Amino acid sequence: MATITMLEQSVASKPPAHQPEAAHDPTTETSNIASEGLDTKSALEIARIINHEDARIAAAVKKALPEVAIVIDIVARSLRDGGRLIYVGAGSSGRIAALDASECPPTYSTLPQQVQYIMAGGPKALASASDVNEDSPEIGQRDVARRRPTRKDIVIGVSASGSTPYVVGAVEYARARGAMTAAITCNTGTPLSEVADTTIVAEVGPEVVSGSTRMKSATAQKMICNMITTGAMTRLGYVYDNLMVNVHMKNSKLVERGIRVLMKVCNIDRDAAIRTIKSAGKSIPIAVVMLKADVDKMEAVRRLAKSDGNVRLAIDDSRLEL
Repeated sequence: MATITMLEQSVASKPPAHQPEAAHDPTTETSNIASEGLDTKSALEIARIINHEDARIAAAVKKALPEVAIVIDIVARSLRDGGRLIYVGAGSSGRIAALDASECPPTYSTLPQQVQYIMAGGPKALASASDVNEDSPEIGQRDVARRRPTRKDIVIGVSASGSTPYVVGAVEYARARGAMTAAITCNTGTPLSEVADTTIVAEVGPEVVSGSTRMKSATAQKMICNMITTGAMTRLGYVYDNLMVNVHMKNSKLVERGIRVLMKVCNIDRDAAIRTIKSAGKSIPIAVVMLKADVDKMEAVRRLAKSDGNVRLAIDDSRLEL
């Protein structure tokens, strides 16, 4: 019954037939000329069409780099000041946001509460669709209200269309509570951009399968989310040179990565790296500071606390006095 009611409302809201409806559609919902007749193509032809369209994504993201940089610095500042990055999304966009948030703790040893996600329909929607929740700005407001956003936080709405009511409602609520807000979308002039402080737009154009924004749009969103969290963590000093010095060694693969990182950063052999990691309490940042600054564990811990975890600043302790 609810589905029928929504369908009736959608039909009732459509403009008269004489009006050119396509002119008002977001580009992510329009038909792609390059993939016309897709169902008549061979497997190789389909792959080539998708690959050709995917080649446009990086160029679209490149145009949005100034806005991405703004958000990187806001996220870094928020995390440094004890705030949080909270993603909000629905459908494919929400799943991309959830993936980025979930990968920060193992990559940078951040606490789970520092980078969070809110998904329309809750965690269960990661594996199954929950489209009805996407249509309710009130539910979006309710869900973000439970996280109690403050001026220290940044809330980022992720929506390919830029018009998902759930996401718009959540971002609007967070901004009203003083949180910094941003939007990641693939269309210009959207309701989401109107309620966000900063909008990142990657205009990837129509999808190969019309309206299937899990394709180019989602790929662009993944690239942007990667840039934001990688950039912010690097600005915070959780990356030394281009190495993952804050890696959380919770399994054998990550233990090996930590050993290799220490060997490269400090130009030591494997046995020396293992001994130092053990004496550092299995902390790569502490081990790096111990070796690079030639200090004991206690002094390395002091320096890292003083630098808010910034490894490079902790090594050169004199810079912390500037």
